[in-house]
Amino acid sequence: MQLFIQLFSESMLFAARALFSHKLRTALSLLGITIGIFAIITVFTVVDSLEKNIRGSVASLGNNVIVVEKWPWAFGPDYPWWRYILRPNATLKDMQVLLKRAKMAEALTIKVDTKKTVHRFSNRVENAVLCGVTSEYNKVAGFTIMRGRFFSDVESGNAKHVAVIGSAIYEALFLGGEDPLGQEIIVSGRKFRVIGVIKKEGESMLGDSKDDMVLIPFSYARNLIDVESENNHPRILIKAKPGIDNDQLKNEVVGILRAERRLTPETEDNFALNETSVLSKGFDGLFDVIGTVGWIIGGFSILVGGFGIANIMFVSVKERTSIIGVQKALGARNDFILLQFLTEAVLLSLAGGALGLGLIWLITALAGDSFGMRFVLSLSNVILGFTVSFLIGLISGFIPAYGASQLDPVDAMRSN
Repeated sequence: MQLFIQLFSESMLFAARALFSHKLRTALSLLGITIGIFAIITVFTVVDSLEKNIRGSVASLGNNVIVVEKWPWAFGPDYPWWRYILRPNATLKDMQVLLKRAKMAEALTIKVDTKKTVHRFSNRVENAVLCGVTSEYNKVAGFTIMRGRFFSDVESGNAKHVAVIGSAIYEALFLGGEDPLGQEIIVSGRKFRVIGVIKKEGESMLGDSKDDMVLIPFSYARNLIDVESENNHPRILIKAKPGIDNDQLKNEVVGILRAERRLTPETEDNFALNETSVLSKGFDGLFDVIGTVGWIIGGFSILVGGFGIANIMFVSVKERTSIIGVQKALGARNDFILLQFLTEAVLLSLAGGALGLGLIWLITALAGDSFGMRFVLSLSNVILGFTVSFLIGLISGFIPAYGASQLDPVDAMRSN
C-alpha cells in the first residue's frame, strides 16, 4: 500500500510538471473537454430543473384528487375527438349529488375560472384569475392561508361578497405591506371584502399557481362568470378519504354520475375522471426522450474532447521518449510509466470538467428566476460531470500510456 501511494504521488508530480510546462497545449486540451462537459451537463441541468418544476406543479394538484370534467387529460389513439365535444360540462347539480352520495370522498368542490381586472383605488392587476369555488376548495387544493381565513359554508351558500386573494394580487393592490383583511377590492364593478391571503407558491409550469388568483364563493361567481360555459373550465375536484385509493373513489364516482345522468349500461361515460398520474406518465416519456437527446448531443462533444486528450498524450509520449528510457534504465517499472501518463490524462480531463461545471454553476447563479423558474446545478449532475471527465481521461490516455510503458529502454534512449 505504501509503495502504491508513493508511486501515485510521483505520478501526480510528473503529470503536474508536464501539464504546466506546456501551457498552450494544456489549455487547448482543456477547452475540448470543457466544452464537452459544459454541453452535456447543461442539457441535464435544464432537464432536471424543468422536471422538478413540472413534477412539483403536478404534485401540487394532489395525488389523491380526482377531477371530473368534460375533457380527459390523455386521449386514446382510437377515440374520435368529436365525441368529447358532445359531452356535457360538469355542473353544480353534479357536485351536489356527489356531495350527498360519495361516501369515499373527504372533500369536494366545483370550480370555474376566467380572467378579470382587479383593482383597489389606483392599483390594478390585469388578467387576474377569478375563480368561483365552494367552501371545501381549500381542503381539496391543499394551499396555505398566510393571513386571515378561507370563506365558510355559510358565506359560500349565501353568496357573500368575500374574497381570498393570492400573494401576487396582495402585493400589487396593497403596497407597503398594508393589512388587507377587511379591505375591499373591485372586480367587474363588484366590491369584495378580503378575508384571506394565500401563501406565495411561485410559478407553476402547469399555469395553476394561486399567486394570481382571486377566489370567491361559487354561488356569487354565477353573477360574474358563465359557470356553464366550456371556456370557463367547469370541473369538480374530489379528494379521497385517508386509506381510499383513487381507483376505489373513481368506481364510486362513476356509478353516481352514470345514475345521475341516466346512462344505460351499454352507453359509455360522458364525463372524464382525471388524476395527476396521467400527467406524470406523460411527462415520464417526455423526459426520457429529452435525456436521450442530451446524451447524444453531449456525447459528440465529449468524444471530440476525448480525441483531443488522446492526441495530446501521443505527442507527450513522443516528446518524452528519451526520458522514459532513462527512467526505465534506472529501474522504473512498466506500471509506474503507465500510471504516470494515465494520471496526466485524467488530471487534464478532470480540470476541463471542473471548468465546464464552474461555467454552468455561474450561469445558473446569474440566471436566478429570470425564466419563470429556477435552474439549479444539482449534486448528482456535479458527480456525473466529474465521473464522465475521469472516464474520458482514463480511456483517452490508456493507449498512449500503455505504449509508453512498453518501450524498450535502450531504443527509447536512442530516440533523440
